[in-house]
Amino acid sequence: MPPFETSATLLIVWALVGYGLGSVSFGLILARLMNLGDLRAIGSGNTGATNVLRTGNKRAAALTLLLDGAKGAVAVLLARAFAGEDAAQLAGLAAFLGHCWPLWSGFRGGKGVATFLGLWLALAWPVGVACCVTWAASAALTRISSAGALGAAASSILWVVVMGQINTLVLAIVLAALVFWRHSANIARLRAGTEPRIGQRD
Repeated sequence: MPPFETSATLLIVWALVGYGLGSVSFGLILARLMNLGDLRAIGSGNTGATNVLRTGNKRAAALTLLLDGAKGAVAVLLARAFAGEDAAQLAGLAAFLGHCWPLWSGFRGGKGVATFLGLWLALAWPVGVACCVTWAASAALTRISSAGALGAAASSILWVVVMGQINTLVLAIVLAALVFWRHSANIARLRAGTEPRIGQRD
């Protein structure tokens, strides 16, 4: 963790800002705008890009991926610009939590992968790029979205160390643990060989 130099009050403010940004459910918004139905009644019921893709609309899925990533990046960049590195890390974590458990969507959100990648690209771009490459390679090789997510999350801890971003190590461990927790059902299906492929409707 970086030195805590920002006041506790401001840290709370930036945590709330990050949570607020993260909890904007772009998947739900785009699905409604494009008449794709209620995501919570489709596939896994999550609001992330993978479930949007199950509607068959690749454009909506791509937009969801980009916007979900952007909200994590924006949370980090705003907090860094107006407070400091400690606030940036906290805002990024809060954005991730907001995406996964959004207050105004009944705490039913996505699994946080796009937001995870976006916040890393803003927080430490070499780590973010490495995580994106790991995610893309793992997903391409397996044709399984969750495999890409788990690969990116697990490798993020390694990339943080290799690239000398030790002040983000605690955050990397916490985020990786949360990604794995959010994918617990996927992990069970991976072990059973029943995890759906990318683009497959279930």
